[in-house]
Amino acid sequence: MKHPFFTYILMLCLTVFITLPQLAFSQQELSTQELMGKGSPKLFGSGYKLRKEAHLAFLKLKADALKDGIKIQVVSSYRNFDHQKRIWERKYNRYINQGLTPQQSIKKIIEYSTIPGTSRHHWGTDLDIIDANVKQPSNVLNTKHFNSLGPFCKLKEWMDTNAGKYGFYLVYTARENRKGFKYEPWHYTYKPLSSSYLKQYKTLDIKTILKNDKLEGSNAFTEQFINSYISENILDINPELL
Repeated sequence: MKHPFFTYILMLCLTVFITLPQLAFSQQELSTQELMGKGSPKLFGSGYKLRKEAHLAFLKLKADALKDGIKIQVVSSYRNFDHQKRIWERKYNRYINQGLTPQQSIKKIIEYSTIPGTSRHHWGTDLDIIDANVKQPSNVLNTKHFNSLGPFCKLKEWMDTNAGKYGFYLVYTARENRKGFKYEPWHYTYKPLSSSYLKQYKTLDIKTILKNDKLEGSNAFTEQFINSYISENILDINPELL
């Protein structure tokens, strides 16, 4: 018969052996370049791109949702700096051509889109999802499609109940008085990685970086605007992610 103490030590070693790889994932540090979407991270997935731990967790979430008749489809996942810059410039120029001032154009853009270099999609932890098992409406990323009468209501209900079990959390919630980006019922993040990345991101000199990137409209990035953008758009998110 094995001694109880020997059994205890064996179980402790097994626990450490299993846990250490997970800790290594969750505590990894990113370079400034990767935090800004300018690096070359190793990403995984078919039809989407996520960091390995987020990818593995998403596969489990996706498989279990399918058992309940929900076929999760990723609309957007990892986006590098250049991709985000193209989105920014396209929207900025469209609004300018409509007669809006640079300040008005930027205000309009940041209702839903981030300034390049500040997107959570740069980290390989965030994704936008819909349900592919229902008839697809036009403009799928619209809040009305996720409410009680919308085609993606079952997906939203399922995610509200189950997403946290897999480490995924809604980022831009419908919490009253939340500022910054508007409510996005489709945007989830893998918390075990992204909460650490956000802490790292907060140590960067965002003001200097944004000014040096010389983006379209960046002449309108006053110190007051950048301070407001950081506190409201980057940090006024689901409190569970802070």
